Amino acid sequence: MLSESAHAASAAEARFRIDASNSQPRAVKVIALDVPSEGVVKRLARSQWNNATFLTASAFEASTQNDRRFSMQGWLSDLAGRTKDLVDEVNSADLVVMVASAGCDARAASIIGEACSAKRIMTTVLVLGGASVSDAALAHSLSLLRPWALMLVIASAEEYVTDMLAALRA
Repeated sequence: MLSESAHAASAAEARFRIDASNSQPRAVKVIALDVPSEGVVKRLARSQWNNATFLTASAFEASTQNDRRFSMQGWLSDLAGRTKDLVDEVNSADLVVMVASAGCDARAASIIGEACSAKRIMTTVLVLGGASVSDAALAHSLSLLRPWALMLVIASAEEYVTDMLAALRA
């Protein structure tokens, strides 16, 4: 009698194997949620990626503080500063990765997260600098981010973010 491994490797089972790679690369949107994480995202964007788009939502905090009438327009942009529509970006994504700095305001995650939830788009949040901030500041950031992340990771170094994006096939 064959073991399961031997059975799976048999010629009879080979007919069920798919030898072609995925025809469509994953479309990943990487969004910086605050000013410190924007620098990290800009550095990441200089590397070679499969199908990743890099955006920033760091203007969200300023727009909610300076204008009592919040507008959905104008706070999400690409790295060249061109305004982007959140719904359009989410509609063209398979995965949204939000990058935030521990201790910073991450309220934009709730709007991005709601848009992703409505479209059933997977979300990941990478929190930078967990070791360099107080436990209270980290806990505050995590409480804002946790409801909007299917996967929440505290990254101790910028290199970890690069490795995570590679693992997520960005």
